[in-house]
Amino acid sequence: MRDTVTPTHCPYCALQCGMNLTPAPDGRAVEVSERVDFPVNRGALCGKGRTAPAVLSSSVRLTSPLVRSEGGALVPASWEEALARVAEGLGRTRAEYGADAVGVFGGGGLTNEKAYSLGKFARVVLGTSQIDYNGRFCMSSAAAAGGRAFGLDRGLPFPLEDIPRTGCVILVGSNPAETMPPSLRYFTELRENGGTLIVVDPRRTKTAEQADLHLAPRPGTDLALALGLLHLIVAEGRTDEAYIRERTSGWEETRAAAMAHWPEYVERITGVPVPELREAVRMFCEPEAAMVLTARGPEQQSKGTDTVGAWINLCLATGRAGRPLSGYGCLTGQGNGQGGREHGQKADQLPGYRKLTDPVARAHVAEVWGVDPDSLPGPGRSAYELLDALGTDIRSLLLMGSNPVVSAPRAAHVEERIRSLDFLAVCDVVLSETAALADVVLPVTQWAEETGTTTNLEGRVLLRRRAITPPEGVRSDLEVMHELAARLGGGRNLEKGFPTDPEEVFEELRRASAGGPADYSGITYRRLAEENGVFWPCPADGPPAAGGTGTGPRSVGGGGHAARGAAELDDPTRAGGTGRLDTADGAPAPGVHPGTPRLFHDRFATEDGRARFAPVSHRAVAEEPDDEYPVLLTTGRVVAQYQSGAQTRRVDELNAAAPGPFVELHPRLAERLGAAEGEPVAVVSRRGRAVAPARITTAIRPDTVFMPFHWAGEGRANTLTNPALDPVSRMPEFKACAVRLEAVEAGRPAPSSP
Repeated sequence: MRDTVTPTHCPYCALQCGMNLTPAPDGRAVEVSERVDFPVNRGALCGKGRTAPAVLSSSVRLTSPLVRSEGGALVPASWEEALARVAEGLGRTRAEYGADAVGVFGGGGLTNEKAYSLGKFARVVLGTSQIDYNGRFCMSSAAAAGGRAFGLDRGLPFPLEDIPRTGCVILVGSNPAETMPPSLRYFTELRENGGTLIVVDPRRTKTAEQADLHLAPRPGTDLALALGLLHLIVAEGRTDEAYIRERTSGWEETRAAAMAHWPEYVERITGVPVPELREAVRMFCEPEAAMVLTARGPEQQSKGTDTVGAWINLCLATGRAGRPLSGYGCLTGQGNGQGGREHGQKADQLPGYRKLTDPVARAHVAEVWGVDPDSLPGPGRSAYELLDALGTDIRSLLLMGSNPVVSAPRAAHVEERIRSLDFLAVCDVVLSETAALADVVLPVTQWAEETGTTTNLEGRVLLRRRAITPPEGVRSDLEVMHELAARLGGGRNLEKGFPTDPEEVFEELRRASAGGPADYSGITYRRLAEENGVFWPCPADGPPAAGGTGTGPRSVGGGGHAARGAAELDDPTRAGGTGRLDTADGAPAPGVHPGTPRLFHDRFATEDGRARFAPVSHRAVAEEPDDEYPVLLTTGRVVAQYQSGAQTRRVDELNAAAPGPFVELHPRLAERLGAAEGEPVAVVSRRGRAVAPARITTAIRPDTVFMPFHWAGEGRANTLTNPALDPVSRMPEFKACAVRLEAVEAGRPAPSSP
């Protein structure tokens, strides 16, 4: 047994780093070792990945179902009792109040198989439209902007391996040195190769310290910053007029909007000096190739879709999108944040990234599911709106793999809504803060105990492999849905549509996604095992025609033999390859689509093949500072914790490195408050109050404070955050809200201005 090494992937962020697992002597735990053959991380792992096996311990994770006793405590129960209670709770609500009174909330960490089955379960078994997932809080603005501009949303339209070979990268609102450390090597190699790195962040993060140029805008002003840069690109004659004419639409309106944002005006809004704006334009425009990469900073805003669209405009105006070693990309956050939004657990989508409102899409998926298309409910509420409706319109909730009591905006209100439910069932690995409020908690398998697929930030579909047997008393989410379908099906044998074997589920997912924007139909478990992952779209009917002509996903080009002018990028001998199935002589096997590592080289996925500019203008954050709340709060992550911390806060090594929350503030602001390093500071918004030790540093703007969002209790950052929603993506404004600071000892408020 000790000689058995299982190649698999990390359970945390969207890099999905490769790792090898070897069973420990007790046969339960595993030991992590480097897996150098996987091209994304090439063996490197961060502290979270190295310590991931700690959460497998029975002293940390759940090993028995829990039910709420008459006395109010959660007590162990049999699976039969627990499942019966869940079926009774959900079924009673459906019978009394209708199907839409039952909600389903998923997670961006669920495998593709689980996400697919959860969407199907909600719509076929429960008949509810009320399903969404926590990925709405991560990439939804980038997804909306990418879909609007290119006709297709895939986090990165190129592999990470292209980053070191471009000429300049603008990294907007991202701190990979702490959020996904193994990826930092790509930016280090970029600079070693003579390229330049521009980091846009209100804080001088560890990533910003390595940049050639750091732009530190006021939180919530990234849209104005991008418009100011585009103004200078136009004014200095740096646009690619031939590209604009041949490959885009909407330029005239976009140019007019940008010209209204002259440099001095943008400096007043953002705080970024005009000379720095001009230097950023020079660095971005002079190389032949360049990229813009965004993350949660510009995306988690009430105008996130327009903000990302403004950064995409820079790529389109300079002729960068859809060209080798160039373009726009989103650095997806959660482990399966990409796949999680492709296969049906999002309120408005069906598998394959199809639209729930499209009659053709409904007919296709309904045929695969064996149901009447008219029986499928329409779109439901987005994530925050769903949580806000708990206890009123939505009376019962089934939740898988999420912890909104910590991760949702206006978290105290969300916690109150969850407590008001008639019934709550939670499937999780650990007893999270949300699970602790449940009527029934079902312990489910995790990464090393199950097989399944994920899709990383590059659009590379990967195979996680089971390395150990889960503890007795633990079942997979697929088994849970199978059993609940039997109990809630009313004798219709619905459980047959919910297999417990992940490969069987994936085979159905392939059929359901076939012909959709995110087409997985040409991907199999065997290919994933042999090829180190396959990039979607990957149709089942062979490689695209030379030149990428035609319509639909195959026409977006850029993968395998379809990309003109980029053949050298698809050399299968390079690290990372193209996700192709080769014959012995290195040629693609006949009739096998190679996958699509690089999108848009021939045309975009819009009806006319052209990318669309976004004619946008600056607007303020939803909640500007005032005399009562004079400071801006922004939130983010630290290197040793992950998301809501439900798992990482149970790992001793990670807690030693990051034991608790803090408030990062500038010395000038600390002096006015009378705050000292390490002393408690209260941060107060219109939604609540959080208290954490002060961390005083010149790495942050004097008008801004920062809190990490991994902790519950009095240091919960999301007690403060604003649920104001982007009108398109329905993303809450996590990244900017008005607060005041108070010295905890005296209870006196901070000065009226920073």
